[in-house]
Amino acid sequence: MPGELFFGEGVANLHTLLGSCVAVTWWHPKRRIGGMCHYLLPSRTRQPGQPRDGKYGEEAIGMMFDATKRAGTRPQDYEVHLYGGADTMPDLERSMRYVGERNIEVGFNLLDEMGFCLTGVDVGESVPRTVRINLLTGEVNMRRGQPARSEARRQPCPPGSRSR
Repeated sequence: MPGELFFGEGVANLHTLLGSCVAVTWWHPKRRIGGMCHYLLPSRTRQPGQPRDGKYGEEAIGMMFDATKRAGTRPQDYEVHLYGGADTMPDLERSMRYVGERNIEVGFNLLDEMGFCLTGVDVGESVPRTVRINLLTGEVNMRRGQPARSEARRQPCPPGSRSR
């Protein structure tokens, strides 16, 4: 589901797997509606007339906010969770490495600006995550995977041995 989003009712489960991407879930307990977005990058420069794209946090969260408004609901009535943003490539150059951190920051900032209150958060570190929301009950499950490991480093040969 990377780059995709869903908001509504009648779907039993939504789930996704996250690395540096971020997923945000929404659940309205009284109306029993909700959804999830899964974005890959924080933002982009969008050309005039170009449609919004769920791959980008600013646009995905904006589309989900619009869906909550169309449903006639208020941000403060939702249970919202934010997950992901792992540093899945710890050996990469710093500029490439912090996509996860930027994804997290966009999520925190936009959700706060729009008036949503986070009720569940698990972000950062170097662990992948799986996230599932049941849109019949509002239950959100998140599981952590194994931490990303640095590539094995070549060790110098012990004195007196030869490398082949």
